[in-house]
Amino acid sequence: VQLQASGGGLVQAGGSLRLSCQASGRVFSSHVMGWFRQTPGKEREFVAAIRWGVGNTYYADSVKGRFTISRSTAKNALYLQMNSLKPEDTADYYCATSRSGLSYTSTAYDYWGQGTLVTVSS
Repeated sequence: VQLQASGGGLVQAGGSLRLSCQASGRVFSSHVMGWFRQTPGKEREFVAAIRWGVGNTYYADSVKGRFTISRSTAKNALYLQMNSLKPEDTADYYCATSRSGLSYTSTAYDYWGQGTLVTVSS
């Protein structure tokens, strides 16, 4: 599976952005797809995940109520709607696929897209 993330940009605090991740290759219903983010000098941090088949969603506490993860099985695409953005949301955002089920740690994910930079100004 190859993943292509897009949609990052510069936004003011309180604004919104929608990230997209296009998957090429088969995403199985048993897979979990997720979004992680990373800032310089820090480890990659879990943001949200979704079970590809049933659509169950999971969020980090820091984004719960502000971010929404979704997917289109028809388009083989993953999305992250980010609302009420804060300066601390500034990071490179990565999409990833786990063949081994839900995990909140980046090491469990097998395939990664390139990062897309989100910058939130105060």
